[in-house]
Amino acid sequence: MKNRKVEDTGEYKNIPKEIIKYLTFQVDKEVYGFDINFIVDINRIQEITLVPQQDSYVKGVINLRGQIIPVIEIRARFGKKLRDYDDRTCIIVMNFEEYTVGVIVDTVLEVVSVEKEQITSQKSFDKKSRFVQGITKSNDHMVTLMDIEKLLFE
Repeated sequence: MKNRKVEDTGEYKNIPKEIIKYLTFQVDKEVYGFDINFIVDINRIQEITLVPQQDSYVKGVINLRGQIIPVIEIRARFGKKLRDYDDRTCIIVMNFEEYTVGVIVDTVLEVVSVEKEQITSQKSFDKKSRFVQGITKSNDHMVTLMDIEKLLFE
């Protein structure tokens, strides 16, 4: 906690900082983060059933404990070159509003706690960075925090 001056009284009080937790993952050499509040499950890559006439980044669907879940390939969504899956490739399953969606990433790293004031706002970037919610630093590397709604639905 940090001592902050309370304007109306002139006194200093301990005011807790707002902490947000992010699940970090890697695509190529870049590190990204999803707000942990949206994460339902993390699974190893599994058989994906292709669904015709979908956007190029929609890989297909998986059957996860009896629930059919659409899966997107984050590399395709970012316009990156696709690569073969390996034993570190994961599907991060998320709930956003009433939707459950899986996102294929190269590897899951860790959960990090970030003080809200340590996040650089998306407004600092150009419109090409439409999936970016902000950027922060964690463990000596930059973490690009993703706007899940824009990533999944724009």
